[in-house]
Amino acid sequence: MAYDDMTVAQLKDILREQGLPVSGKKADLISRLTEAEAPEAEAPEAEAPEAEAPEAEDLDSDSFEQEEDFYEEEGDFEEWDEFHTARQKPVLDESTQSALKIRAHQSRKQPAFRRQEWFRYRRLSKTGYRKPKGKDSKMRKNLKYRSPMARVGYGKIASVRGLHPSGFEEVLVHKTDQLDSLDPEKQAVRIGSSVGNRKRSRIHDRADELGLRILNRRQIERRGDV
Repeated sequence: MAYDDMTVAQLKDILREQGLPVSGKKADLISRLTEAEAPEAEAPEAEAPEAEAPEAEDLDSDSFEQEEDFYEEEGDFEEWDEFHTARQKPVLDESTQSALKIRAHQSRKQPAFRRQEWFRYRRLSKTGYRKPKGKDSKMRKNLKYRSPMARVGYGKIASVRGLHPSGFEEVLVHKTDQLDSLDPEKQAVRIGSSVGNRKRSRIHDRADELGLRILNRRQIERRGDV
């Protein structure tokens, strides 16, 4: 099919019919369509080798040993083991678990609190919420066509207030010595933003030894004495 003579709108319609993304320039759309057609042309050729495949009884034991060695080598990555650790889960009672579900439901119903005049000035749309002031403020007067204000009624359930969505109690840490007194079943670690990579790597190692979960864990490229 000659895609070069077609318009971008026509190419996008074809991509939507095939369930492919429609983003990019015209050259990207054409290449995406040609790549989608290529496997269809090669499909009959790929079916032939299936009839020649040996049965399970004819396979040698050496082939199984090679496959086992391959999987062992494939999973042996030091960087993967250092960065991807098992995420610990807190030990919560039924009342706390139900309270977390209620808080999640309350958060979905809560509106997005915007700053006054956020729709008029772009710089205000990027800042956080601030209480409106001024005697002529339409937002302070709580007019219906203005954004809602943060009020006491939007508060969440008090029993789980301040907890991480996973249920852990967050503890800000800057040194490895602060990890010894933490409870891995109820508390999780959040490393301070001012901590460098050298000290951060030590905190990672110590937290893994104690079974603590780090909420803002990140991959560190260790060089030299780090």
